[in-house]
Amino acid sequence: MRETIHHQRPLMQAPVKHFHADELEAISRILDSNPEITDLVFNNILRKNVSSKTGSPGMSANQVLRALLVKQMNGFSYDELAFHLADSITYRRFCNLGAMDGNPSKSALQQNISRVTHETLEKINRIILRAAREKDVEKGRKVRIDCTVTETNIHPPSDSTLLYDCVRTLARLLKQAGAITEISFTNHTRVAKKRMKKIINTRGKEKRKAPYQQLVRITKQTINYTTPAINALLRVEPEDGIEKWLAAKALADELKRYSELTLKVIKQTERRIFNDEKVPHTEKVVSIFEPHTNIIKKNNRDTEFGHKLCITSGKSSMILDVTIEDGNPADSTLAEKMIDRQEEIYGQVPRQAAFDGGFASKENLANIKDKGVSDVMFHKKCGLKISDMAKSGWVYKRLKNFRAGVEGVISFVKRCFGLSRCTWKGLTHFKQYVWGSVISMNLLTMARQLL
Repeated sequence: MRETIHHQRPLMQAPVKHFHADELEAISRILDSNPEITDLVFNNILRKNVSSKTGSPGMSANQVLRALLVKQMNGFSYDELAFHLADSITYRRFCNLGAMDGNPSKSALQQNISRVTHETLEKINRIILRAAREKDVEKGRKVRIDCTVTETNIHPPSDSTLLYDCVRTLARLLKQAGAITEISFTNHTRVAKKRMKKIINTRGKEKRKAPYQQLVRITKQTINYTTPAINALLRVEPEDGIEKWLAAKALADELKRYSELTLKVIKQTERRIFNDEKVPHTEKVVSIFEPHTNIIKKNNRDTEFGHKLCITSGKSSMILDVTIEDGNPADSTLAEKMIDRQEEIYGQVPRQAAFDGGFASKENLANIKDKGVSDVMFHKKCGLKISDMAKSGWVYKRLKNFRAGVEGVISFVKRCFGLSRCTWKGLTHFKQYVWGSVISMNLLTMARQLL
């Protein structure tokens, strides 16, 4: 059974004399001075109906949180994280792993870290901001707001590659179903791959239609095998063995989910390739593995696939807030919401707020001013007068220079904390990944300020 604290401090080696070790010690002091953070994590990783008197003690909540921070700070995979926690004196000390604690495996790390929800991580960030306010590191009185995109872990989508993904995934699941119950199917993965490659290497829209028709036909043939397979899997009873029954049920659900996505991919391919129809981005499937992925396009820039984030940063360069948007809403629709969230976090609106040009509108300016924000700066004036936004041209220019710093904050969290691309699977884990990166950056930034 995991516990929030150790009754006896584990045997630790002396700290290493290095600036990074000093940063980790400073982060440790922040976490130790806010024990409610560990309590939040403990409530997530605590498994119900598990006896506290039997089995391995497992990782403590404190160890799980600190392992998450090490992972995000360095961009480690779980395998790399397990190695460094076994090999590094500094990281073992930071994660409170004593000489007698052993080495957590990559599966144990993955299972425990993935249990920490994004709601918990957001609450932890607010506790960190409260601590930063008490230590005069960040008061939240001057904010800068901008949007960016975090990509999901998918390949560049095209109709041909999506159809091939559908065929090979359904074939793999059908093969697994064949090991549980008696079903028969023909594996079309190799021929689907050939048709996909032919489409990629064929020039001319009309010439590609013939191999597309063949690939769509192959995909439909594959999906015809799924209904009998699902029915056969659902006929498996608990009497046949609990493990077999659970595996059959889970596999039937997975087959059903991928079948529905495959039908959507076939439909959008027929509309685009054969009917020359433009499919709205809200109806498109860009990945069957990460179907929550949004298509994000801003002005004439490259199209990105992931989720739009709206980030609020403070004077200390800490990230005060982040929202993960559904779809690609206009920046102008997010300005008031971000100010309202600052009032929720700090109990008052900021004194000054600097926005990117996309947030500019007369309505936003009036409404934000009505909320009590003294000076509001939009990077692009868009017909707005400086006198309406700020007290003077000097204040406006200072806020404009201040706003530019949010670009550096976004670059820092993307380059150093992995926020450019989420490698975790699913929307829930995507949100966990984002907030994990944010609190890791905030703790390191705060530690550096205190040092």
